[in-house]
Amino acid sequence: MKFFLSKRFYWISVGLIVLLIVGYFYPILFGAAKMLVLLLFVLVLADTMMLFRGGHVDLVRVLPDRLSNGDENLIKFEIDNRYHFPVSVQVLDEIPDQFQIRDFMLTISLTPGETTTTEYHLVPKARGEYIFGKTNILVTGPIGLIIRRSTRGQKTTVKVYPTFLNLHKYELAAISNRPEMGGQKKIKRISQSTEFDHIKEYVSGDDPRHINWSATARKSALMINHYIDEKSQPVYAVIDKSRSMKMPFEQMTLLDYAINSALVISNLAINKGDRAGLVTFQHEPETYIPARKRNRQINYLLESLYAQDTEFNEPDFSSLYSYLAHQLTERSLLLLYTNFESIYSLERQLKYIKLINKKHLIILIFFRNTEVDRVIKEAATSTEGIYTKAIARNMLDEKIAIQSKLQQNGVLSLYTTPQQLSVDVINKYIEVKTRRLI
Repeated sequence: MKFFLSKRFYWISVGLIVLLIVGYFYPILFGAAKMLVLLLFVLVLADTMMLFRGGHVDLVRVLPDRLSNGDENLIKFEIDNRYHFPVSVQVLDEIPDQFQIRDFMLTISLTPGETTTTEYHLVPKARGEYIFGKTNILVTGPIGLIIRRSTRGQKTTVKVYPTFLNLHKYELAAISNRPEMGGQKKIKRISQSTEFDHIKEYVSGDDPRHINWSATARKSALMINHYIDEKSQPVYAVIDKSRSMKMPFEQMTLLDYAINSALVISNLAINKGDRAGLVTFQHEPETYIPARKRNRQINYLLESLYAQDTEFNEPDFSSLYSYLAHQLTERSLLLLYTNFESIYSLERQLKYIKLINKKHLIILIFFRNTEVDRVIKEAATSTEGIYTKAIARNMLDEKIAIQSKLQQNGVLSLYTTPQQLSVDVINKYIEVKTRRLI
């Protein structure tokens, strides 16, 4: 059906029915009611002719080539009123099933011949393919008794990738070691992209700011620090895809948060002159992309991260150690995304983590449960509440014990919330670069 009767028509009809009923007792009103019924019929006919022969409304839906997981993605409509009178347009877009939005509607008023653009945002919570259906348009004319329905567009499949929209958001941090974005702490800035090589005797033309006064006093001659360009260092995002990373937070899994963060930090590392690579594992290593800084490296990482998922296996750090020992011949910075829930689960794997850390520099990244924090802060008002709070406190103590255990064994760690993950990883990376730990 291409047309409907509007709510205005039904309200008028109800009024006329009431008037006809009253007119049964008062004949003068009955005659007026019959005239009004005839007038309603004429108006409906006129409204129908205007909507179906007086023009149409064009609509084009503009979809991005791909959507960014966990970010606001812009969907646009370009709407053109080809009528010679003002109309009201309701746009009903067939949004992908993954969003579970059943009442979506945009209402727009257009003057004669007006062209406008309207938009809305979608925030996907999982990677994969999303199917957009057709777009339905409901047009109401100035009389407002009839609604004309039409359909525009075709079914379109759009892939949801890890958070590529955030890559440009952190570009400032790639240029300066003092990022000032919301949520980021200030880190001491590196004065230049060079590293110390040796001390030599001062010659004309050397930068006097690099004079080493201690060496000068010992040698009784001007001595100067010599610097060379900072070496490009390999930075690997090592992602645990075991069952613990399937835990959900705000409709996204820890694995999705880790993947988004890995893409952001890889882009940052490349922009700072380092090489970025990827390793994923569960009960055995699965994906390996060698660390490079070529222009298309981010695209390779993006395509690889898009398809990552868990098979609910337990992580095997012994196989990861063997694999890294074979594949990585150069000392590298390993950003290891995992999630230990108890000190016992860490102790089972700690031996292999320490072995990896002997050859490379590991930053072990694990997650703070914000729901546990909320339970701890709430006042307990019942026996059940007291038990729940005690369990939450014990879970938090386990995480603190994990962090302490890692520190005791010389392993750098980052204990953060999923929401702050990318920001905190950036800060940790800049801190490592500033302190020249690798």
